[in-house]
Amino acid sequence: MTTHPDAALIVGYAAGATDLDEATLWSVEVHLETCAECRARVAGGAPADTLALLDRVATSLSVEIESGPSPARRARTWSAARRRWMVWSLLPWLSMTAGLLVTALLLETAMPALPSVVLLIAPVAPLPAVAAAWSRRHDPAWELIAGTPAAGLTMLLRRTLGVLLVAVPLLALAGLGAGAPVALTLVPCLAFTAATIALGAVIGVRRAAAGLAGAWVLAVLTPSLITEDLPVLLRPDSLGVWVLVTVAMAGLALTRADSFRRLSSTN
Repeated sequence: MTTHPDAALIVGYAAGATDLDEATLWSVEVHLETCAECRARVAGGAPADTLALLDRVATSLSVEIESGPSPARRARTWSAARRRWMVWSLLPWLSMTAGLLVTALLLETAMPALPSVVLLIAPVAPLPAVAAAWSRRHDPAWELIAGTPAAGLTMLLRRTLGVLLVAVPLLALAGLGAGAPVALTLVPCLAFTAATIALGAVIGVRRAAAGLAGAWVLAVLTPSLITEDLPVLLRPDSLGVWVLVTVAMAGLALTRADSFRRLSSTN
């Protein structure tokens, strides 16, 4: 349309008249797309009840805008920290760690002839929880985490630290209860944890934890219980070696950071 529609046509269009043919409706609507003056005439020609409804809506919106939005509730700090550092699926594995240490302490008390069972269990006690902290099979949010920038070595270290914050006090208490040196209870545990992460960059954290735990049980724990003699690896003069192993494994894990870009089926 090159001219403005007449007033009667505008009033009929605004009122929703049914006697307008499709060609006329189309021409009016095309004109309204580019003509602010006619759009204002359409608005003014609407039925009284429609205008009243629009006035009520405008008044309500004005009140809402002036009062302002209610402040958004801030996420609880502890909840955000839990999502970054821990997952609920780790609780059964941490409970298993606590159960192992309690069982070891009871065995050591009931059978004093045996070498320190707490010392023998301590290096591998947290490994199941460490493996579960980086496994698609045990993480209900795996798909979400795998696609975020946080997925990688940083997330693995955060979750491992979360596991250690629970496991280390348990190990220290068990060591004190058994009369074992606390340092010799904790440092081998840290060495095995670092080795799990370093080896996990190659074969997956879950497999690394299972392999290291199995090797320790077969090569050290079982022979020590059979011979009733504490191995050289868990005597006080071996503490320095454990410290060096921990540092070396931690450094090796950091050099393989690119291997932890996502939670894979092998991890």
